[in-house]
Amino acid sequence: MSFDELLHRRMRTIDNWPMQGVQFRDIMPLLADPEGLRGCVSAMRGCMALAGFDDIHAVAGIEARGFIIGSALAHDLGVGFVAIRKAGKLPGEVVAQAYELEYGTATLEVQKDLVQVGARVVLVDDVLATGGTARAAAALLDAVGAQVVGLITLLELAALNGRDRLEGLPIESVRQI
Repeated sequence: MSFDELLHRRMRTIDNWPMQGVQFRDIMPLLADPEGLRGCVSAMRGCMALAGFDDIHAVAGIEARGFIIGSALAHDLGVGFVAIRKAGKLPGEVVAQAYELEYGTATLEVQKDLVQVGARVVLVDDVLATGGTARAAAALLDAVGAQVVGLITLLELAALNGRDRLEGLPIESVRQI
């Protein structure tokens, strides 16, 4: 079965979650399938190659599904993984960035000492929606001295125009819906 077929069969849309009017794209059934997880990593690596995202020092994954995909991709690439987490979840000295998402506001943090200044980092998340989360994550990495070479997502909700909020950041999505 092709990855496109696996994605189509395993991804679910949950209406009105986490709040009324939101259509949540649930990729957990895809990641629970060994072929799905391998296909996801392979497709994202292919996006990186097409975009010229090379000579990467680390992958940064955005909480929470970005952790799963990002750590698998980092392992595949033979590089380290940096977690971008919700506020209050990381020990030590952190840098924080508040942002808006389609159904509220939140804050992301990264540990200040995990990325060397000048390190080439690719940012990974499951879905690009309005772009607020990705913009905050990129700002965090910039604040700790990383060079964010681009963003890779599994899905892009094109109708929400998230790319428009990420001007100057190269973006690759495995699938636009």
